[in-house]
Amino acid sequence: MIVLGIDPGTAIMGYGVIEYKGSKHFPLAYGVWRTSKEENAAFRLKQLYFEINKVLEEVRPDVVVVEELFFNRNVTTAITVGQARGIVLLAAELHSIPFAEYTPLQVKQAVVGYGRAEKQQVQYMVQRILGLKEVPKPDDAADALAIAICHCQFGGNKCWRSSDTKSTTWETVLKERGTIAKKE
Repeated sequence: MIVLGIDPGTAIMGYGVIEYKGSKHFPLAYGVWRTSKEENAAFRLKQLYFEINKVLEEVRPDVVVVEELFFNRNVTTAITVGQARGIVLLAAELHSIPFAEYTPLQVKQAVVGYGRAEKQQVQYMVQRILGLKEVPKPDDAADALAIAICHCQFGGNKCWRSSDTKSTTWETVLKERGTIAKKE
């Protein structure tokens, strides 16, 4: 199974691609995409969307995994992270790739064994699990790898996929979901 983990953000978005065979994790690629705060929000999201698409087309992961958005005291940060998550989910959907989401607590539990682990503990375990010579840098890349590892540790059974609905129009999708009444 090839897993693409994403640590969403607008200024910096971390990504990590791992292969999971049996019970072993193999790092394939990781890093970050950065956008300039000098650009407007729409342009920055477009840049990130194009970067995500490149990886989806080149790597063709079996699943895309993102961290669930949790309530943040800084509303502006929460909104921009939510926007970044949105383009990740949109890109996965448009490529018909299943996606999964995990809370920060679940990621820490899966990687370290303790849901309240410190960031350095998570980074150290990512290094150990993937057999890397050093801790992945920057932090956003290590976080993305941790999210991918988390999915593997949970057995990869928490996915949503666009193929769950075989509909081709919005009206059909809404009818199947019972959102709008069927015309008699």
